[in-house]
Amino acid sequence: MITSLATLPAMADHPHYYQAVVEQARELADAPYQPSEAELPAPLRNIDYDTYRQIRFDPANAYWRDESPFSVQLFHSGFLFETPVRINVIENGNVAPLPFSTDDFSYDGEASALLDHDLTGSGHAGFRLHYPLNSDDYADEFAVFLGASYFRLVGRDQVYGLSSRGLAIDTASSDGEEFPAFREFWLHKPDADARQIEVLALMDSPSLSGAYRFVIQPGDRTQVEVEAALFARDDIAKLGVAPLTSMFTFGEASRERPDDYRPQVHDSDGLLIQTGTDEWIWRPLSNPDSVRISSFFDDNPQGFGLMQRERDFNRYLDTEAQYHRRPSQWVAPLEDWGEGHVELVEIPTPDETHDNVVAYWVAEEPLQAGDSRHLHYQTYTLNSQPENHTLGRVVRTRHGRAEVPGQTEEITEGERQFIVDFQGGALDDIAADQPVQLDISRQQGEVTLPQVTALPNGGWRASFRLPASDRPSDIRLRLTHEGKPVSETWNYVWYPDD
Repeated sequence: MITSLATLPAMADHPHYYQAVVEQARELADAPYQPSEAELPAPLRNIDYDTYRQIRFDPANAYWRDESPFSVQLFHSGFLFETPVRINVIENGNVAPLPFSTDDFSYDGEASALLDHDLTGSGHAGFRLHYPLNSDDYADEFAVFLGASYFRLVGRDQVYGLSSRGLAIDTASSDGEEFPAFREFWLHKPDADARQIEVLALMDSPSLSGAYRFVIQPGDRTQVEVEAALFARDDIAKLGVAPLTSMFTFGEASRERPDDYRPQVHDSDGLLIQTGTDEWIWRPLSNPDSVRISSFFDDNPQGFGLMQRERDFNRYLDTEAQYHRRPSQWVAPLEDWGEGHVELVEIPTPDETHDNVVAYWVAEEPLQAGDSRHLHYQTYTLNSQPENHTLGRVVRTRHGRAEVPGQTEEITEGERQFIVDFQGGALDDIAADQPVQLDISRQQGEVTLPQVTALPNGGWRASFRLPASDRPSDIRLRLTHEGKPVSETWNYVWYPDD
């Protein structure tokens, strides 16, 4: 029989509970995979999106609302969430489940007809955590665990955008992606003066089982310390660690854009990587015509994240979605990750309703049946850059036909002009008359007319042209001064068919 947390003696030592979940995961992985046997009542399996939205948790029933600065609200099962998860509370050394009750919810509109049926056994789809994040007198929602291994975070004055995941397995592979899921949660009840909350989770999927420990601290940047123990049932071709999932529909460098009054629509506009050698790499995101996978090989990276650099409302003009308030999110290893690569997957999307971008770390050493692996990293939301990023950053990427009005020199058909603008960081200390240089390379072929010029409002512009080609062009450039880099590295792949 699998070890249960309820069998542990009363104790205040939190790691003992995590170790009990680790043992559950280990024992699960030693047995054949068994899909969840929980089945929703028929009325809940058949509801649509609009009806599901009419089921709301009553905030007056939030757990711990009068006992701790943290409180918990629950999600109803139904619609896409057909497999309930078990949610437990650890308090004073005791483990007790949070029972499902229709009294916790309001059923409005068409959802009210659900109360004519027996919903016993419906269970919960997930939960959200609240804390007085933006003011002392209101408990804001700052974290959500809902669906497979997804969880979302926001910091102060942010709105939900990108999502985190526990793991990504065989993403964008020809055999199809496997979505591991959190099957059970344990929430440590926080004290009356708590500043953080601890959540344990049991993951299961056909290929592996895992135990997770999340220590979540809300604030200006809501941060999570993640610890996990993974146990493989089968060989896993590609194990994506610390995945971040986001949306990019169109932006400033998009050649094709919908008939839309908004200048840009995205939850994230670029991938930022801090390599093991302390190089900072910026890759602007795209909405491609076909699936594209980019790999950034490294040894012990210091971090990566999907960033929303554009934070000015005027860059989006969307009063409802408020893309200017969507968080960036950073992942930083708390132990060496060794050799491997950050993988970026970009998938075509017709509109903003679909997440189409995912980034994660893939270790060079595969996870094979019978293997185990320990993960330990931190992830957090932010509005600007990681504090240790002190170089100039890319603020603008634009491209267009190389022809300039009134220009007399001959332009080759298909030649492309690029400009990349940098500002901030080390560039703020460099006067406009200083000899800033451009370090630029193209994986195959040459660039023409590379130059760097000072911008009138501060910062520097790198510009160059790409000769016509029927092959993709992978370009890297950065600014240097006195032989040292003063900007991050801009990395971009131009596809002639775009």
